Amino acid sequence: MRHPVNLLRGLRFRLTLSYLLLFSALLVVIGLYFRHSLQVQTEGDVRAVLEEVWGEAKGYLRIENERPIWTADPEDPEDSHIVERLRYVILLTDSSGNILIDSPNYESIGIDSLSEIRRIMALREPEVHVRSDAAGRPYIIKAGVMLDDHGKRYFFAIGRSLAESQRTVDLFTADYFLSLLAIIPLTGLLGWALAGRAIQPVNELAQAAQKITGSNLSLQIPLRGAGDELDHLIESFNRMTTRLEDSFEQIRRFSTDVSHELRTPLTAIRGQLEVALFTAKTPEQYHDAMVNALEDVEQLSSIVRALLLLSQAESGQLVLQKTVLDLGQVAEDIVDQFQIPAEEKHVRLTARIEPGVVILADRTQIERLFSNLLSNAVKYTPQAGTVHVRVRRDERQNWGRIEIEDTGVGIPEENLPHIFDRFYRVRNAETNLIQGLGLGLSFVAWIVKAHGGQIGVTSTVGAGTRFTIRLPAEAPATQPVNEDHGATVERL
Repeated sequence: MRHPVNLLRGLRFRLTLSYLLLFSALLVVIGLYFRHSLQVQTEGDVRAVLEEVWGEAKGYLRIENERPIWTADPEDPEDSHIVERLRYVILLTDSSGNILIDSPNYESIGIDSLSEIRRIMALREPEVHVRSDAAGRPYIIKAGVMLDDHGKRYFFAIGRSLAESQRTVDLFTADYFLSLLAIIPLTGLLGWALAGRAIQPVNELAQAAQKITGSNLSLQIPLRGAGDELDHLIESFNRMTTRLEDSFEQIRRFSTDVSHELRTPLTAIRGQLEVALFTAKTPEQYHDAMVNALEDVEQLSSIVRALLLLSQAESGQLVLQKTVLDLGQVAEDIVDQFQIPAEEKHVRLTARIEPGVVILADRTQIERLFSNLLSNAVKYTPQAGTVHVRVRRDERQNWGRIEIEDTGVGIPEENLPHIFDRFYRVRNAETNLIQGLGLGLSFVAWIVKAHGGQIGVTSTVGAGTRFTIRLPAEAPATQPVNEDHGATVERL
């Protein structure tokens, strides 16, 4: 059942909100930057004009006998215009603060006090500052010292209005930030659409996960081909479903194999007990029935023990205790143990050991590997046959090589891919059915894989079988084993 997603906590909403906030903050920062740049530029233009009129004022204004005189030609319209422009914001006083020239605009911003006049006249350079009138209109003022023909000092200030500059900045600010009221919602809609498109693979992944059941694990989501994080997520999900499918298939086959293998001894035990219950008359008959039942119980117990050990190995519970191991010495010990069973079957067991073949391995598991392979070799080699064990260095550097070859009944070619499967038994014309639990080679394959090695087998029916195993001197850590036990099976 699909649960509704909380809109405010959904990934799409959060992506959209993050995108919108980031984009809005970026637009605000850009607006403030351009506002500041425009303000600096417009004020710079006014300052340039102020410097121009300051120089013109020094050229058109003279002070004679403590009286200011404009030297412009009153008949010249251009000179009259310049003087009128210079008188826009102007103040001229003597050192005592007595006003010689002023303008209404300067009066609106306030006539400088005597202390302020003396402070500025004491400066070595003119001072530029900004003042505002009663209405808040800003003016930029340049104030300093003017000398008459006799070198007498006077306070002189001239200015220009910053109102137009401020109006331009304010108009830009208003237009820009009002436009954001339309841009940001449109950006939010675009972000919502982009976020929906971005998380579409996630929604597809969620829908695919809802469809997965124990009988439908083969579902795969196609890659988008973008090579991004979402493709990586989809690829990981597909690999996960593949692993789950393999695990479920392994469990199914394991359950089937176990139920099949346990059914035979359980049926035999039940048959023996029923015979004893309904037909036995004498103590000897009861005894024979109990002995047969105990033999079947022992077989059942062997199957359970083997299954438990194999399950622990494949689930990673069986941890390897690796040590530096002389492979040849282990081979000699196991070969000596199998000499008596081989002699009882009139089978010749030989070994050829190259000294100094050292690997990093678990001795117990390597001994089990030799024992399982030698047990099969001796069991399925007829009288007068031979079993030969060879241990040597492999062509690969620091690898050990084990070869166990017999002249037994052999394995048909069509059976070779399956001999490492659990409970698999080989039928052929000579033996009809090879006896045993069918778990020995499964252990061998797991041991080889756990040590990072490789195992290969070649066989000819009626001529014999040869197993070849390669083990590295520095084996990797134990790894989980798949249904085929992870061993590399080669037909040599």
